[in-house]
Amino acid sequence: RVLDVGCGSGTLLAQAASSGATPVGVDISETMVAAARRRVPGATVLVADAQTTDLLDAAPGRSFDRIVSRFGVMFFEDPVAAFANIRSSAAPGATLTFVCWREGDNPMFTLGTSVLVSAMQTPPAATAPDAPGSQSLGARDRVQSVLSDAGWTDITIETLDGVCDFGTDGGDGVEQRLAVILASSTGREARADVEARLGEAGWNGLIDEVRVELRRNLVDGVVKFLGHTWLVQARNPSTAEARPRAGER
Repeated sequence: RVLDVGCGSGTLLAQAASSGATPVGVDISETMVAAARRRVPGATVLVADAQTTDLLDAAPGRSFDRIVSRFGVMFFEDPVAAFANIRSSAAPGATLTFVCWREGDNPMFTLGTSVLVSAMQTPPAATAPDAPGSQSLGARDRVQSVLSDAGWTDITIETLDGVCDFGTDGGDGVEQRLAVILASSTGREARADVEARLGEAGWNGLIDEVRVELRRNLVDGVVKFLGHTWLVQARNPSTAEARPRAGER
């Protein structure tokens, strides 16, 4: 039985189902959950917060043998509580595997986005490195301490760099990358800021500038770049190995 945390539109759920596993997904986005249900009709997919939801109560069945996530575990208000809650649904000896963004320069958060930020009268305020968000688990020590405090053991954290290629439909990927930028919190804030001052025409002009910037940085005719991530693995200890989480006695 496999649990995908922050399952999105169901890519990992589909892979789990094709391997013969029983897939269960959880995501806070109703839109994503609906897409995952369409994609993997045989999966159980929940609209829920993995930090607070009793996952075995919400998806009855035996405890999970594998827990996976692809960029879905960085947004918890209390990550220790979240990973402890997730662990409570795991079978003894179950494995946790996830990918999250790594600290440092990541084009995912700058390419094209920097054009919007430079045009804002009030740029987004800097956030604390461990605040909920895409880069909250960017530091190796942070990942280690969160998982350890949540009771996970045998933690390994490895660098993993992969190509983010937006030209999935055979085109140059400019519009696909632009869609990701505009859907981000920075994209939404930039639109509110610029439209309030310059109107819709001003906003559309700025979007064209983003397109120019993206085309200026094409690689082999496509928007693509290296994404810098962590590949994290851990294990739920057996009953005999289990130890109290931080704060427990």
